[in-house]
Amino acid sequence: MITPTVHREVERKLRVPSDFVLPDLVSKGLVASITPGASFDMAAVYHDTPSLSLFRWRATLRRREGGADAGWHLKLPVAGAPSTSRDEIRLPLLAGTVGSVPAALVDIVSPLIRGERLVPQVTVRTNRTPQVLHAGNGAPFLELVDDSVVVLDAQGHVVTSFREIEVELLNHEHPHAEALLETVIAHLIRGGATVESTSKAASALGDAATAPPDVPSLAWPPLHSASSDALRAALSKHVRHFILSDVAVRRDLPDSVHQMRVAARRIRSILKSFSSLLDESWAASLADELAWIARELGAIRDTEVLLQRLDRHADHLGSDDGPLARSVINPRLEQRLASSRSGALGALRSDRHEWLLDDLVAAATAPAVGYRASLSCGQALPPLIDRAWRALEASVTRLTLYGASEPWHRARIKAKRARYAVEAVAPTFGKQAGRFVDVLADLTEALGEHHDAVVAQQMIRELSDGPGIEPRRVFALGRLHAYEAEREIEARRAVFTTWSTVVWEAGRSGLVRHAGQ
Repeated sequence: MITPTVHREVERKLRVPSDFVLPDLVSKGLVASITPGASFDMAAVYHDTPSLSLFRWRATLRRREGGADAGWHLKLPVAGAPSTSRDEIRLPLLAGTVGSVPAALVDIVSPLIRGERLVPQVTVRTNRTPQVLHAGNGAPFLELVDDSVVVLDAQGHVVTSFREIEVELLNHEHPHAEALLETVIAHLIRGGATVESTSKAASALGDAATAPPDVPSLAWPPLHSASSDALRAALSKHVRHFILSDVAVRRDLPDSVHQMRVAARRIRSILKSFSSLLDESWAASLADELAWIARELGAIRDTEVLLQRLDRHADHLGSDDGPLARSVINPRLEQRLASSRSGALGALRSDRHEWLLDDLVAAATAPAVGYRASLSCGQALPPLIDRAWRALEASVTRLTLYGASEPWHRARIKAKRARYAVEAVAPTFGKQAGRFVDVLADLTEALGEHHDAVVAQQMIRELSDGPGIEPRRVFALGRLHAYEAEREIEARRAVFTTWSTVVWEAGRSGLVRHAGQ
């Protein structure tokens, strides 16, 4: 199978009238020099589902002939980056004919299209005249292309035509590259250009292409709104996170498995913490399916965390024992990581996972609520937060510094549940609730460090029992085990130190009754 390549694209699009004259950017002192290129023709066939799922998720998929980068291009938004940044995943033309989208690209976008077929939607014919803009040191830092565009529908009829300027960043390492990009854009706007955020193809498909995706972002409701509105807003946020993380996992992006598991945990927490507002059997069934996919992903994430942790902590053993410990740890955990990734991807490509995605979209848009969900946020939600808080408080107050690890694990689960429940309603209840979330996050971080130290010790014991491990390597592993045992006790002390602040902010939040009493 042909392996896709990835290109980070940072560009701005501008619409200009047909008689627009490009300004002399050199004489204006904006760039040092310009290298013009020869004009050429391109034809791009954009593919999407009948409901335009990709366009609505702000993704585009095309097969383009002509130009140096002819081929299949899938453009996806970049998490946490401005809307002008997108990752472009490329495959050559031979990967598939028009209407036959390469399987590698279908797999990546499958969480966004959920079983719908990808078919040709529009064809964009472009005559492009490029020029490269150089900085003062002569290095190229921007490409400006002047496009004359004709858009045809699936039947070959001309829908629209226009002229467009695209300015793309070439040198992402240049310290002032983005500032220079914005300066050039501002100058073009002053000359009569207008900013255009919609792609060439989407502009021809009308409002349907720019409509919200299957799971839209919803505004947080005020206190007097029905609590069902808060449920929809919270579920929508985390279902979006789950779906977009699913796409990232398929691309093997850093931290993507962790983000997908976090989204699953948050949704499950909402279903449990607010169960009295929901249809009980519906919520339980969805929570079970989320638990299944979290388990499938867990082997990857847990192994990643453990490998990084033990590799990092081996540094504390010195130049002799550190490499000896790694010589046992790394091969075993890297093998486990490869195996667990293969299993998890199999789960993501299963019918069961596709049904889960459908159920999550339905949950975000129309959750199965009970009659109590008609109560206002101010009436219905604080008692549910208080219940999660009471469970956490009872668990933490029973902990002892040198006790067994299992009660600490149960406290970690309850802390996460309380944190996610408060996070789900904090935007409605204001700053005090937000501070409560912050200290609960500190608590869960300390409990998470404790959990990781316990798991690390268990893994070290397992590795040291392996066949054929020479004594000096066993000794190095023993030293590492002792180091993790110290981290475990330090994490417990951090929990006790943090707890008083958590109790204080719980009382101030207005979401719980008589915290600490």
